[in-house]
Amino acid sequence: MAYETFAFVYDEVMDTSLYDKWLAFSKRHLGTKKQVLELACGTGALAVAFAKEGYEVTALDLSEEMLMIASDRAYEAGAEIQFLEGDMLDLVGIGEFEAVTCFSDSICYMEDALHVQQVFDEVYQILAEDGVFIFDVHSQYQVNEVFPEYSYHYQTDDFAFLWESYQDEPDTIQHFLTFFVAEDEVAAGEAPEHFLRKDELHQERTYPQEVYLRMLENAGFSSVESYADFIDSEPNEKSRRWFFVCHK
Repeated sequence: MAYETFAFVYDEVMDTSLYDKWLAFSKRHLGTKKQVLELACGTGALAVAFAKEGYEVTALDLSEEMLMIASDRAYEAGAEIQFLEGDMLDLVGIGEFEAVTCFSDSICYMEDALHVQQVFDEVYQILAEDGVFIFDVHSQYQVNEVFPEYSYHYQTDDFAFLWESYQDEPDTIQHFLTFFVAEDEVAAGEAPEHFLRKDELHQERTYPQEVYLRMLENAGFSSVESYADFIDSEPNEKSRRWFFVCHK
C-alpha cells in the first residue's frame, strides 16, 4: 500500500488556513529567534512556510513516508530545510535550538501524562538559554463537548474520506478515519473502477490547563503564557484550542 497516497489525502482534507494561523502566532511570539525545530512536521506545509519567512528550519517526524512528502514539498518550494526522522520522546543528540514548535495538537497523541512530561523534558534539554517552546493542544471543551459524535465526510472523484469521533472516557477522544483512494490512474472524465481502503484509529487525550502548567514547571521552564484559538487572548470555558508559550 502506497502511504504517499494517503499523505496526499491528508493534505487535501486539511484546512490549509490553519498553517497561516500557526505561522502568524509563532511569528508574534518568537521575537528575534530565527532557528526553529518543528516537531511532528507531517507533510511539511508549516516547515516550508517557516522557511519562506526566513527561518532556519529543522523539521522532525516519526514517519519516513511523511518526511518523503515533506522533502519533495520543500524542494518544489525552493526551501532549505533539514528533515529528521525521529521521535519527540527522544531528542538526544539532534542539537540545540533557539525555538521549538509543536502544533496541530500533536502533544494530544501522547499515550499518557508521563509521555507528555517526557516530551516537555526533552524539549527543555535541547533549547538554548532564553529559548522558547510553543505548542498547542485541544481544550477540554473541544474534547468533551465538541468532538463526541462528530461526523465529517469528504469526497472527490478520486477518493473519499470519512471521519467519526466517539468518546468513552473524559478528556479522551477516538477518531475513526476511513479512506477510499483510487487505485489506478484513469483518463479525464472516467470514473475509477478500483479503490484502496485504509482504516485508522487515532486517540487523542488532553488535560486541564493547570496540569500542563505543572508539567512545564517540572520540566524547568521559567515562565509560561497561555492563549486560546490562535489569538493572544486568555482561554475561557469555550476555547477550543489552547496555546502555550514556554520560556527557558
